[in-house]
Amino acid sequence: MAPDTCVIVPTIREFECLRAYFENARRHGFDLDRLHVLLVTEDFCATDEMRAMLREEGVSGEVFDGTRREEWYARHGVEEYAGLIPAASHAETSFGLMYMWADERFDYGFFIDDDTLPHPDFDFFGTHFANLAYEGPIESVRSDERWVNVLYQNADEHGLYPRGYPYAAMGETVETGTTRVTNVVASQGLWTNVPDLDAVRILMDGDLRGQARTRTTADDFAGNFVAERGQYLTVCSMNLAFEREVVPAFYQLPMDDNEWNVGRFDDIWSGVFLKRATDLLDAEIVTGYPLCEHNKAPRSTFDDLNAEVPGLELNEHLWEIVDGVEPSAGSYAGAFAAMADALADGDWSAYENGAFLNHVGEYMRDWLDCLDRLAAARTAPVTADD
Repeated sequence: MAPDTCVIVPTIREFECLRAYFENARRHGFDLDRLHVLLVTEDFCATDEMRAMLREEGVSGEVFDGTRREEWYARHGVEEYAGLIPAASHAETSFGLMYMWADERFDYGFFIDDDTLPHPDFDFFGTHFANLAYEGPIESVRSDERWVNVLYQNADEHGLYPRGYPYAAMGETVETGTTRVTNVVASQGLWTNVPDLDAVRILMDGDLRGQARTRTTADDFAGNFVAERGQYLTVCSMNLAFEREVVPAFYQLPMDDNEWNVGRFDDIWSGVFLKRATDLLDAEIVTGYPLCEHNKAPRSTFDDLNAEVPGLELNEHLWEIVDGVEPSAGSYAGAFAAMADALADGDWSAYENGAFLNHVGEYMRDWLDCLDRLAAARTAPVTADD
């Protein structure tokens, strides 16, 4: 079977975690021939060992360090867009989106972080694919703040809010119901062990090592749900599957290297864009299962705090800007273009570091231009590394 799924893994360290995902697939009878694994890494990393691991596991895949990415841009005629992908940053997952967009055989994409493991109770790949194919009734969630805490199911017990959840939306009143989904385009799995929190919340939890003293277990989660139309939620890219069609509206924003020093919101803001686009296009994001085990390595909470503070005020307002967009084109590219224009052309001087939003809008425009260029020149076949 030819691969129809691109599994995108940004890594500079624990790439061996993928062996556990492959073993999970074998144990549950999932056909690994469907997968093409893309390890996005750097020149200083163990690229030979990564390629050896893929060969030993018998899984199709490629390893792209910085040098190989530059070669790929040149081969596909998109050298001028190389700056869309930051080096040594989690947002280099967007190279994986470029890569799969350039090859029409990829109908699906997965994001897997290298500090995770598949949860033993779940068929990781099979559950994500079942979510994407699902049509039928599902729990729907809304709040009076128009934000859904993806950890709401046991929030009365643990009191956690995920990274990127606006502070102004805390203390919300949650309502649940039932809706019917017919067009699921993204499946977000949640996480046991170390919760995905921002630095302020980690400090409030009394932890100085970038993790959290409060941990989550499988008992904190009670199944799949969707945030209702007009409601927003955080989207974390550590455990996520999606359909090809959303790629134009799912750019993982360049952070960590900009004059405003804004960082740590790349996947969060891309999730805000994606949620607005799915609402406009009558599609859904399912959140819940499969769970993964998040084993975040210890690091200074204050380092993360320094990266997050420049963007905290912007994060409180970005969703409001996006919520006001009403594109005329009924496509993911059209929705994203309208959001890009709103950000690029707006006056955000009232916000601390507001010019970063203009910067982001320009990058979003370039993202769509790059995808157009790739679509016009789709020729490169998928080949495994030698």
